[in-house]
Amino acid sequence: MEGEAKTSIPPHVLVFPFPIQGHINPMLQFSKRLASKGLKVTLVTTQSLSKLLPPQSESSLIQIRFIYDGLKEGEKLDHEGYLELFQRVVPISLANLIEEYKVTSHPVKFIVYDCLITWVLDLARTVGIDGAPFFTQSATVHSIHYHVYEGALKFPFKSSLISMPSIPLLKVDEMPSLIVNPGIYPSLNDLNINQSLNFHKASLLFFNTFDNLESQVIFIFKKTFMFYLYYFMTKLPKVFI
Repeated sequence: MEGEAKTSIPPHVLVFPFPIQGHINPMLQFSKRLASKGLKVTLVTTQSLSKLLPPQSESSLIQIRFIYDGLKEGEKLDHEGYLELFQRVVPISLANLIEEYKVTSHPVKFIVYDCLITWVLDLARTVGIDGAPFFTQSATVHSIHYHVYEGALKFPFKSSLISMPSIPLLKVDEMPSLIVNPGIYPSLNDLNINQSLNFHKASLLFFNTFDNLESQVIFIFKKTFMFYLYYFMTKLPKVFI
C-alpha cells in the first residue's frame, strides 16, 4: 500500500571455508562480522563435518548449510583421496545450493571462499554472482607462497637466510613448514602454493590480519595488484550491497 514502509531485504553472502578446523574457525568469526554489518550470511561446509559442529540456535547471527562432499558415513580416506573426492563432488553441490537460493526471497549475491578453493571464483561467475578469497593466514604467509608459485623462491634454499620484498630476512626454520618439508603432505602443499593461481582475477581480497601487523606487505599487494584488501573491515565492500 502507498505510504507503507518497504521491507529491506539484506544482501545474502555465502562464506565457504575449506573443511579443516584451522580454516573454519577464522571464517566463522568473519561470518559473524559480516552479519553484524546487516548482511544475511550463510556459512557453507561439508556434510561430513555436520556432527562435529555445535547445533544452531534460533538466535544465531548466521545460518549453516551442509553440502554433499561424496564422503559416506564412516568412510575414511587419506588426504590425497579426500581432496580428489572433494574437487570432483563439491563444485556440483555448491552450484546446486546457489541455484536453490535463486528461487527464494534471498538469492546469493556474493561468496567469500577459502583461498585454497580457487575454483570457486570461476564457478561463482558462471552462475551469475561474484566472489573473493579469504586468506586464513597472514598476508606475509601468502606472500611467501606467492613467491614459491612464481618460481622466485625454490626449495632447497641456497642460503640460510631468505630474502623477499617487504619481508624481513627469514631463517629456514621460520618458513611455513610445508614449504620446507613439501613431501609430508604433498597434496596440501600443492593447495597452499596454488592459492596464487587466480587471486589476481578477484576484485578484492580478505586477509586475516591488520594493517599495523604487516603494513609493508599489504602495501606491496595493493601497489602490485591494484585491488582492495579488506583485512580489517570498517565498512561493507560495495560488491556486497
